[in-house]
Amino acid sequence: MIKHFIESQQLDKDTIFTLFNKTDELITSNEKLLPGKILATLFYEPSTRTRLSFESAMLKLGGNVISTENAKEFSSAIKGESLEDTIRIISSYADVIVIRHFEEGAAKIASSVSSVPIINGGDGSGQHPTQALLDLYTIYKEIGRTDNLTVVIVGDLKHGRTVRSLCYLLGKFEKIKIIFLAPKHLLIKDDIKEYLRRHNVKFEEQTELDRYLPEADIVYMTRIQKERMSDEEYQNAKEMYSITDENIKLLNKNARLLHPLPHVEEIKLSFKTERKDKRVAYFRQAENGLYVRMALLVYLLG
Repeated sequence: MIKHFIESQQLDKDTIFTLFNKTDELITSNEKLLPGKILATLFYEPSTRTRLSFESAMLKLGGNVISTENAKEFSSAIKGESLEDTIRIISSYADVIVIRHFEEGAAKIASSVSSVPIINGGDGSGQHPTQALLDLYTIYKEIGRTDNLTVVIVGDLKHGRTVRSLCYLLGKFEKIKIIFLAPKHLLIKDDIKEYLRRHNVKFEEQTELDRYLPEADIVYMTRIQKERMSDEEYQNAKEMYSITDENIKLLNKNARLLHPLPHVEEIKLSFKTERKDKRVAYFRQAENGLYVRMALLVYLLG
């Protein structure tokens, strides 16, 4: 058992599939497994899916929620209170805390002083482990396996915490090949490449999206994170890679298109394609996040 969920590396295969089996159960269950438990969501950065899915997850499990969606402005942080003191206080009010913070490593700091489980809801350019868990669950349900996969990962790989967390999970499985596609100034960091080498994961850094779409089992698109770079860097990267109604035709019929969302110019699909093409899986992926996070709360608190 783990007390806090801070990074993807904490999970072994057995724990991953324990969580996946519980997720499957919860999709069709109305059982209130966490009555009286309180979730605190402490978000120093904007969020839609992560915050609301965690809050919905706790409510569906019979628990309660206390929340601040802009803790940088609407908590005592604006008065100069340290993160450590904030966590010490909130952990006396709640049974579990989900934190999103603009600084890498903040969730780990929070876990060092908290008396209740801390869940990392994203820490700067560090990690977003619950997103990676729901990404992998989506791959498992859509493709039917977690081994023997070719995964094309596209976009802002330098700042993409979802990409980092997903790579750490993929490294636990067999016969994985990753193709990274990114602007030159937004390449995947060396620590991820070293991790993949240690875990015998084949990877390549390439430049042409359309060339690699036909061999992909999964195409994982990500947004260029304008808020984490200069305007010049953003202008040099935006719209360099995009999925359109034309190039999606290059995908194998059994492949899936994922995105952690929100998507902007990197997805240029018509509403009709998004609604009818089974390869477009990112809205199902987002829905899966609710049930995966329910399973995680039960695992940590049940």
